[in-house]
Amino acid sequence: MLDRIMQNPPLRIAVVGGGQLGKMMTMAAKQMGFHVTVLDPTSASPAAQVADRQITADFHDGQAIRQLAADADVITYEFEHIDSAALIALEEGGQPVYPAPQTLRVIQNKLTQKEALAQADIAVAPFMPVAGYAQAKEAGEKYGYPFLLKACTGGYDGKGNALVASEGELADALTSLGDCELMAEAFVPFTCEVSVMVARSVNGDIKSYPLSENEHEENILRRSIVPAQVDDAVAARARAVAEDVMSLFGSVGVFCVEMFVTKEGEVLVNEVAPRPHNSGHYTIESCITSQFEQQVRAICGLPLGATDLLTPAVMINLLGEDGHFGPAMLVGCAEALSLPGVHLHLYGKKQTAPKRKMGHVTVTGKSLAEVEKTAALASHALKVVAQKEDV
Repeated sequence: MLDRIMQNPPLRIAVVGGGQLGKMMTMAAKQMGFHVTVLDPTSASPAAQVADRQITADFHDGQAIRQLAADADVITYEFEHIDSAALIALEEGGQPVYPAPQTLRVIQNKLTQKEALAQADIAVAPFMPVAGYAQAKEAGEKYGYPFLLKACTGGYDGKGNALVASEGELADALTSLGDCELMAEAFVPFTCEVSVMVARSVNGDIKSYPLSENEHEENILRRSIVPAQVDDAVAARARAVAEDVMSLFGSVGVFCVEMFVTKEGEVLVNEVAPRPHNSGHYTIESCITSQFEQQVRAICGLPLGATDLLTPAVMINLLGEDGHFGPAMLVGCAEALSLPGVHLHLYGKKQTAPKRKMGHVTVTGKSLAEVEKTAALASHALKVVAQKEDV
């Protein structure tokens, strides 16, 4: 695809998913001169605001996906909960799809994902499949309490997970997760959660990014700190694990490998996402090559960019305030942007709701201490609320 740079017509990229990840991926692609079509069920999705074209249809609409492919030289996606079978069919018909849809199929299911990692001797928490109360009880006896029950497919931001603190909570946990394939996982008493963005090119080159230390509230990422405040040996080990994961799946594109760090310094893989990730947003301002440009480079057959960290960074998610539903309004913008090193990203979502990801702020500076202080002030100033209707 290298010969399609700066030619007319330009190389055409199709993105399944029009949310904020798709938007930032599209912005990187447009900056490099590519044509972008997005598929999303929401008209005027965030990505559609910057793309050349949107196909408005469900992610599982086979006809729409084929229409998307007809207008594309390469297909990628911004999240996992899509029809891998349709993408496999396109690939088998000769359509380049990155990351590989066979890899997507494995990663979409948390159980098959963990099985693949474990079989490759990549450290993960102990796990087992669960089909009903008896096996859930067996998991509690095997792993002790608390342990995690997880829906194997469809979960995100903590949805689809249940922390079971005692045998008496088993029945309610099973009911809350519904009638779906389940797995149990031992609870890891970690000291911190970290993630590594890692990319693989079409010729097999692999590059990882600096470690991000992630803080969650109610299972939603609130803050990422870079560099992560862990020993150099732990950071090196985590990057090596992420590169091993990328080698295992052997796919093209940018992946996120989320990990737990224990008090002994052990690194355990929690989850793998075959796409750019919220915890990698810091790369836009803080690294030579952003995760989104890297994705475009990888899927278009271009050399991977350098991943060096240029400056310490703190990324803060801007979530809809509790109790606020309706047309979105950002307050505190002027106050936050008067602070040094503050970079504001709004996703273009018209409606806010509690805990909905509406944007993020990345703060950069000369020292992490300085950056953390500024980030705290920016976070305090910025709120996403629902605009009051005129009476």
